[in-house]
Amino acid sequence: MWTFKVSPVSFFRFKSSITASRTCSLSGNRSILSKKPIRDIHPKQPARTRFAPSPTGKLHLGSLRTALYNFLLAKSTGGQFLLRLEDTDQKRLVPGAEKNIYDSLSWCGISYDEGPGVNEAEHGPFRQSDRTAIYQKYIARLLSSGHAYRCFCSKERLDGLRESAQNLMPPTTVSYDRNCAHISENDIQERLKRGTPYTIRLKSPETYPGFTDLLHGSLNMQPQVNAIDKRFDDPILVKSDSLPTYHFANVVDDHLMEITHVVRGEEWLPSTPKHIALYEAFGWAPPEFIHIPLLTSTSDKKLSKRKGDADVMTLREKGVLPEALINFSALFGWSPPREEAAKNHECFRMQDLIRLFNLNNLTKGNAKVDEKKLWFFNKQYLSQRLQDPVQADIIASDLLQELHPSFPDLKLCRLKQILNLVGSSLTTVKDLQANFHYLLSKPQFENNQFVRDFIQKQDLRQVQSVLQQLQGQVTEHSDLLELIDRIAQNAGIRKNVVFEAARFALAASIPGVKLPLLVDFLGAEETNTRVEEALDRLELSLSTGT
Repeated sequence: MWTFKVSPVSFFRFKSSITASRTCSLSGNRSILSKKPIRDIHPKQPARTRFAPSPTGKLHLGSLRTALYNFLLAKSTGGQFLLRLEDTDQKRLVPGAEKNIYDSLSWCGISYDEGPGVNEAEHGPFRQSDRTAIYQKYIARLLSSGHAYRCFCSKERLDGLRESAQNLMPPTTVSYDRNCAHISENDIQERLKRGTPYTIRLKSPETYPGFTDLLHGSLNMQPQVNAIDKRFDDPILVKSDSLPTYHFANVVDDHLMEITHVVRGEEWLPSTPKHIALYEAFGWAPPEFIHIPLLTSTSDKKLSKRKGDADVMTLREKGVLPEALINFSALFGWSPPREEAAKNHECFRMQDLIRLFNLNNLTKGNAKVDEKKLWFFNKQYLSQRLQDPVQADIIASDLLQELHPSFPDLKLCRLKQILNLVGSSLTTVKDLQANFHYLLSKPQFENNQFVRDFIQKQDLRQVQSVLQQLQGQVTEHSDLLELIDRIAQNAGIRKNVVFEAARFALAASIPGVKLPLLVDFLGAEETNTRVEEALDRLELSLSTGT
């Protein structure tokens, strides 16, 4: 468990222990951490930032937001953005995950100046699994200086120490007893000759150094210990498979790659004292840290990959556009200037975000993920694309291939007409088949809630009469509104009844396209055919009572 001191006047303690996943939240005292920075924290010099995902799964919304903020910080200051793959946890690697990272970033328009296969000469390689010799060099330096030591303890012994630490009053996750820190050099060499497995631990300081987070200010974070049974928070730097842990490789890489600013989620705050201690052990200056707020659901629960934190490529398959997703993600912890936001309902393309992004506009409260905002952005950007002839052609061509199995006779020119007709009503291109099926083929009356609602509220005999009068009356030169007005007067009924009867016949009661435009699109022949088919269906229903 960790104790946090927030200078100069506040003090609070986490309510829950830091788990193995190193996740935490600052929501315990939002009154302290809810205001925007009052000092200028945006760098005046080019920032050099990085995104360092682990290829252990698909790139999700939270990771995309982290990549985006690092990208925007670099580009807004004229700096460089790096991609580094932290793949040292070989057991958790997922086939295809690395490619998913590349594809997701590329699709979103986030390019990196240095990374795997890109400008690797000076600071590469950028896969941690390819940097083993580098880590061996620097862990040897820590062993030599006494800042690290080999630990030969068995898994069973370490499990026992963790269990006993949890049973202390108060309990603590600081569990190691430094048994191996006092082994003689001769004993160490004997064990190495025997091939005894070992890890390498940081010899943590008695008190972790304080540090400054650009967003949260001065922080002093110490692990909670039991005064009677003292244990040590000596994190493992190199695992028994000789691969480095995140803590060690991350510090070495950030220093050697000359990273100036580290933007990452608040869940990494408890790890930062360890990282600062490592920087001090090496005699290096740490980068600036910016820990951005957690992503939560609208009910204020932390998003997870299993619950609500959708991966980028799945969102793409759902019809989300990259500019909408980037716009959506940018607002999770960053507020654009009010006058800019008011101009266009917070719709910002990547070039706008680069121009406007400033660390002074970061926010501290948990960022609630409300998908309604994503669909709002998507509708705006899809409409803009459809108004561009080149983009509209691309959308129509791609969509035609997707629709071909269900509508093999659909022609590209016809699909373009449909998109021109309903484009402003679409949230995604997927909505076309879902909401405007009657434009692609005959209306579907079965399992249609609009039809059920229509039948329940209308006098079907009256509807039958309207359709009989409408049957065969539409020509290429007809004025539909005039025709509807005449039928309403002849039948002595309200015009909206005629309108609803016509929409029932032409569109299975689905709203969305004005009837005159729909008739123009269908043409006189198809309009009359649909009226006739709907009338036959209605008459059959009335005669059978179904």
